Amino acid sequence: MNFFTAEKQNEVAFSVSQLNRQIQNLLEASLPWVLVEGEISNLARPGSGHWYFSLKDSKAQIRCAMFNNRNNSVRFKPKDGDLVKLRAKVTFYGPRGDCQLTVESMESGGEGALQQAYERLKAQLEAEGLFKKEHKKPLPTTPERVAIITSPIGAAVRDMISAFKRRFPLTELTIIPSLVQGQGAAQNLTKQLIRMDASDHFDAIIIGRGGGSLEDLYSFNDETLARTIFNAKTPIISAVGHEVDFTIADFVADVRAATPTAAAELLSPDSDQLIRQIQTRENSLTLSFERQLQTQQQKLDHLIQRMRHPSERIQLQQDKLNQLERRMQQSMQALLNNHKVKLTHSDTRLSNASPAQTLKLKNQQLEDYQRRLSQALKQNLEQKAQTFASLVEKLNLVSPLQILSRGYAIASNEEGVVKTIAQTKKGEKLKVRIKDGELNCEVISKKKSN
Repeated sequence: MNFFTAEKQNEVAFSVSQLNRQIQNLLEASLPWVLVEGEISNLARPGSGHWYFSLKDSKAQIRCAMFNNRNNSVRFKPKDGDLVKLRAKVTFYGPRGDCQLTVESMESGGEGALQQAYERLKAQLEAEGLFKKEHKKPLPTTPERVAIITSPIGAAVRDMISAFKRRFPLTELTIIPSLVQGQGAAQNLTKQLIRMDASDHFDAIIIGRGGGSLEDLYSFNDETLARTIFNAKTPIISAVGHEVDFTIADFVADVRAATPTAAAELLSPDSDQLIRQIQTRENSLTLSFERQLQTQQQKLDHLIQRMRHPSERIQLQQDKLNQLERRMQQSMQALLNNHKVKLTHSDTRLSNASPAQTLKLKNQQLEDYQRRLSQALKQNLEQKAQTFASLVEKLNLVSPLQILSRGYAIASNEEGVVKTIAQTKKGEKLKVRIKDGELNCEVISKKKSN
C-alpha cells in the first residue's frame, strides 16, 4: 500500500554533493568577510608553510587555515594560547562537509585566558616560596619501589617502563592509573598522589604525561595539585610533556624531568655501570688485602729475625705468629668469598629479570589463550548448530507443505491464492495444490458457509 501523497512524490531529492554545494553557496554569500576574536589552539606549521589551527572561546571552536602567502605578513609568531583577532572568509569544504575560516590577516589580541591564569598562579605560588630550592627533597640513588601516576594507555608510561627495564629492571614499578587531561583530571591526579604518599611504601613518585597544547597540560597547572606536591613526604618527580613544556607541577616538584623517559633515567641507575663498579671495588679490595698480607708478612719476617731467645720461647712466638697468619688468611678469604657470593647473587637476579625470561612467560600465556579461544569457538559453533537445527524444525512445523501433508489443499487462480469465495466466479478454472501434486478444477457452483 502506498502512503506517499502526490506532493511528496513530486519532490526532488538532492545528492549529498548537491546539498553541500548549496550550503556552500548560501554560507559564503551571506558571510563573505568577518572579524572574529578568539584563542589559538592546536597550531600546526607543516613544511608547506601554511598554518592550520583552531580558534576557540569558552563555549565553541572553529577550524582555521592561513596560507603562506598571507601568514608572511603577520608581525609576531603566534602560539597556542594566544588571543588573536582574525579577518577571515567563511568557507565550506563540500567533499568533507567541513566549515572553516580562511584567514586573510591576524593581529595579536593579548594572552589567552588559560595563559593568563597560568601566569597568575605561577606568580602567586612563587611569591609564597613553593618553588625555592631549600624545600626540594633529594632523590634516592637506587630506589627499590617507584610509583608512576599517569595514564595507563599513553606512550609516556610505555617509555618509562622501557627505560626502567633497560637500565635497572630490579626496581619495583607500580602504575597508578589517572586521568591526565580534561574534566576531573586535576582532582584525580591529586587524589592518587595523596593516596600514594600516605602509603609510605614508595621511595619516589613520578607524576606526568606526554606533551600537548596548553589546555592539554592544564590539569598539571592546578593549585590544589601544586600544593599537594609541595606537602608530600615522598620525593616527587614531575615529568610533563616535552623539553619545552613547563607546568606549575614542574616548578613545585622536587625535580623536574624534561620528558617521562628522563624521569625514569633519573631514578634508575645503569645496571651495567653498577656491575662495573662492583667489579672495580672487588679488585680494589683484593689488592688492598694483598698489600696488607704482604705488610704483615714482612713484619712477621722481621720479628722472626729478631727472635734470638731460647728455643721454647721462640717456638711459642712462632706458633702465635703462624696462628695469626692463618686467621688473617681465613678472614681475608672469607671476605673475598662473601663478596663473590654477593656478586653471583646480583648476576642471578639480573639474569632472572632478563627479557628472554619474560618473553618465555608471555609465550606460555599466549599458548594458553589460543587453546582457550579454540575451545570457546568450538563450543560456540556447536551451540549455533543446535540452534539452527531447532529453527529448521520450527520452520517445518509452520510450512504450508507440512500442512498439506495432513490432508489440506490450497486453491489459487490467476490473481493468486483464493482465500474467500468472493475471489472466484462460476466456470473459473482453479489450481488446487495437494500433498503430492496439483489438480486443475472448474467452479461449478459456490456456496458460502455460515
